[in-house]
Amino acid sequence: MQKGSGSQGMSRRNLLAMIGMTAGSAAMYQAMTSLGFAAESGYTGPIKLDGDAKGASVLVLGAGLAGMTAALELRKAGYKVQILEFNQRPGGRNWSLRGGDTFTELGGATQKCEFDSGMYINPGPWRIPYHHHALLDYCRRLGVQLEPFQQLNHNAFLHSAKAFGGKPQRIKDIKTDFTGGVSELLAKVTQQGKLEDVVSKEDQEILLQALKSWGALDKDYNYKAGHLTSEYRGYTQDPGGGLTARPTDSEPIKFTEVLNSRLWRSLANFSLYEFQTTMFQPVGGMDMIGKAFARELGDIIRYNAKVKAIQQDEKGVTVTYEDTTKPGTTLQATGDWCVCTIPLTILSQIELNVGAAMQAAIGAVPYASSVKVGLQFKRRFWEEDERIYGGISYTDLPISQISYPSTGYNQGGKGVLLGAYTWNGPNSYELTAMDPAERVRQAVEFGAQIHPQYRQEFETGISVAWHRVPFTLGCAGDWTEEARKDHYDNLCQIDGRIVLAGEHASYIPAWMEGAILSSLDAISRLHKRVLAS
Repeated sequence: MQKGSGSQGMSRRNLLAMIGMTAGSAAMYQAMTSLGFAAESGYTGPIKLDGDAKGASVLVLGAGLAGMTAALELRKAGYKVQILEFNQRPGGRNWSLRGGDTFTELGGATQKCEFDSGMYINPGPWRIPYHHHALLDYCRRLGVQLEPFQQLNHNAFLHSAKAFGGKPQRIKDIKTDFTGGVSELLAKVTQQGKLEDVVSKEDQEILLQALKSWGALDKDYNYKAGHLTSEYRGYTQDPGGGLTARPTDSEPIKFTEVLNSRLWRSLANFSLYEFQTTMFQPVGGMDMIGKAFARELGDIIRYNAKVKAIQQDEKGVTVTYEDTTKPGTTLQATGDWCVCTIPLTILSQIELNVGAAMQAAIGAVPYASSVKVGLQFKRRFWEEDERIYGGISYTDLPISQISYPSTGYNQGGKGVLLGAYTWNGPNSYELTAMDPAERVRQAVEFGAQIHPQYRQEFETGISVAWHRVPFTLGCAGDWTEEARKDHYDNLCQIDGRIVLAGEHASYIPAWMEGAILSSLDAISRLHKRVLAS
């Protein structure tokens, strides 16, 4: 199935996207499982570090989720633990921005968040899949309250500046009409006996029944306007009461228009395993997770500590760092062992005496470019005017997508949207090159093409371009298959008394689950080394 075995091959990713868009998420999950893609998290419960830690001490570098997971479990196992953290808060990329917060990016531009009380934006991780078992377990153990995050809202929009005169289309219309069109075509092919080589006569009859039900086809296997299709895509006038009760059927979009719009490409965002329901978010902001870890760990975290050098010998590890509240100060911390969770973009610039293989691995992983923009509006017009309650609208404009809040439904008042979220590519780099205020202005201008209310209702905004974030210089490890083959194992191996952990040392980079699982694996191996030493 792998592309590369021949020019006519189809990549597994493209195959899965096609299956997901035509047959739905359940069918795609079955395909992913058979292809070895969709194994659930290997986490089976709290880690058990049995045995005598012999009073060993561990320096943990970084108070993100990987670092705090390591510290929490190592301390429980009897180790003396200290964390050095660059920021003056815990969580790393597990971060929320609220009114009154300030943030200075690389280059010196400082923003102050002007959101009203109770409103926030998550510049980093913003949703939790149901199959991220380790993260969900820590949330439960640490008392982090969760609520549903709405990924798919059939009433949100798909938008292309090049299709339908730039008018956004409801997801339900594109999804239903695309499914109906594909079903009708496949039914015709089946009826003509074109599938006899791959589908038995009996299975063809079952397939036709399935297509009729799944694609809202009539008795002649046609997809066309009528009560049946309206039950799937909605009505022009919904059923009501009294003399105005009679519904008016909606008119499907012609299949050729759906195809040529390319809007169907965004449907994969609702079928991919990572985005299938149920998804969650912490009540009150994503940083509730980092804060919960920090509360548990207490004063073993030293904030405002900028690591300058990491040295090891046969006896232990010495870390030289600067107190960022007192520039120029030089301090040192020592430990028998070190768990380093510093992002590779930063670690590659720090003096570090490890072997050539690990050094090469650290330098081999670029970080993805990503930009997020949070926008506060005077009223929740997306609910009041357009009946969009949560979910995501996708667009081919540079902002890529708009995410509507999954809380506070139907209460009126102000609201904050995720007004842009880009991931790699030209749009991400162009937005990163702008000053923060210009990013916000661009998000408003582009968003107004989807929601004209933007210009009148906009109040304030804040933007985060991850390549300008001083503590990561990028969003997440962006591995290639070739780089993983050459460097991944070397990155994860214990080098002397140092082991690395973080989302970059996982097969699910950019996800908090990857950071936690990487950390648990690293400290399990480190503990065995300690017991054997």
